[in-house]
Amino acid sequence: MRIAGRAWVFGDDINTDLLYPASCFRLPPAERRWQTLSASRPGWAREVRAGDVLVAGANFGMGSSRPAADNLKDLGIALVTADSINGLFFRNAINSGLPVLEAPGVSRSASEGTLLEADLTEGWVRGGGWELRGRPLPPFLSRILEDGGVLARLAKQGYID
Repeated sequence: MRIAGRAWVFGDDINTDLLYPASCFRLPPAERRWQTLSASRPGWAREVRAGDVLVAGANFGMGSSRPAADNLKDLGIALVTADSINGLFFRNAINSGLPVLEAPGVSRSASEGTLLEADLTEGWVRGGGWELRGRPLPPFLSRILEDGGVLARLAKQGYID
């Protein structure tokens, strides 16, 4: 599973409150995505284009189990790659159909606007003359992503309509 896109680079400790602020709970679903990271980088959500890649440092997605991955997916983010990713966020992202790749050092290697390429099955990310190894996704998680998320996979298998 290969993904390529323009990088947006963030630092450490991006939590779910920043990705899915409390204001999202009062907004219609179509409006929620525009609040993503508005407290730390106002206007960023309106600059994102489908296929872009979010790069971050350590502890990405820490915090509660808010549907933060949905906001990123709804913005068109094609991949989140970070030095380390909170386990709860990681699995919520997979379940939502948002590709994620942990690749230690990526936040120090990537430059904003650079074209990045990643292979989730092989577990690497590269761009601008560098390449980093990360954790390859196990086949069962790759299948969930390929189907568009856990609900789409369950529907494909006939468990839900």
